Amino acid sequence: MEAYNPYFKQRTDALSILGLSCLQKVTAAHKILAYGIPADLTDAYLQIRESTTIESLRVFVKAIVEVFGDWYLRALNETDICRLLSIGEQRGFPWMLGSIDCIH
Repeated sequence: MEAYNPYFKQRTDALSILGLSCLQKVTAAHKILAYGIPADLTDAYLQIRESTTIESLRVFVKAIVEVFGDWYLRALNETDICRLLSIGEQRGFPWMLGSIDCIH
């Protein structure tokens, strides 16, 4: 992340005090995405204010979409569907794409 987006680089402020590290910002975004916790809960654990946590989450998600979106967030094509159905049949789930919502 640090190499991709300058937002994640640790900087110093006007008083030469180090700001938040890349690890702190990315960890805050991960905790929100993985556990669904509210942004204000990261304050006690990571020493990040709620507004910075929300900003880190937005920048992180935008970076993920920009970097991986073309491959992982694209619509499936016929080759992808055939491959997934084949894998599903091998593993005993022949209609796995038809039951994504678990009601079919």
